[in-house]
Amino acid sequence: MKLLIQGNNITVTDAIHEYVEQKLEKAVKHFANITTKVDVHLSVIRNDRVSEKHKAEVTVYANGTVIRAQEGSENLYASIDLVSDKIARQLRKYKEKKLYQKTHAQPKTAAIVSEDPVEASLIGNRTVKLPDEVVRMKYFTMPPMSIEEAKEQLQLVDHDFYVFRNRDTNEINVIYLRNHGGYGVIQPRLDNGNNGRANGNH
Repeated sequence: MKLLIQGNNITVTDAIHEYVEQKLEKAVKHFANITTKVDVHLSVIRNDRVSEKHKAEVTVYANGTVIRAQEGSENLYASIDLVSDKIARQLRKYKEKKLYQKTHAQPKTAAIVSEDPVEASLIGNRTVKLPDEVVRMKYFTMPPMSIEEAKEQLQLVDHDFYVFRNRDTNEINVIYLRNHGGYGVIQPRLDNGNNGRANGNH
């Protein structure tokens, strides 16, 4: 297993490195045959108003699948403990699902997403604050996948949404957790130009 540990606003000492290595080796030991690389990102938020200052984020690459978990607390070692336990549960869930798929027929993809219109607000009661400028760029490969496969990926990456290329349409879609339960999918719709916005008329 290849382990990479990075720190933000924190120096990754030998003691921290050894502790992370020990905890993650224990967390993934039953999944070593499918785990190729583990990225760990430790950070400290320098803001007295934030209670969970110490963050630990772990990304596991397993058989081409990305499995991610993050946790925060008032103590770095506690955050490492929490995220290690969480990633172990995520890996167990992933392996059990793969085993289930080998012994059962694949469910129909159309069954998981209703045709309900997209909610007016995807953020609910959460407060949104965007940075003044783009501070980080990320690049990902996007192999085509079904909506069911995208739903599985969403469950593994510990996010509220997942961006993917739809295998049926070859378009970029977003699957997300709905505020009231279940999943929704955002798909692009071509503007026919009747509203005048396409040509700059408002």
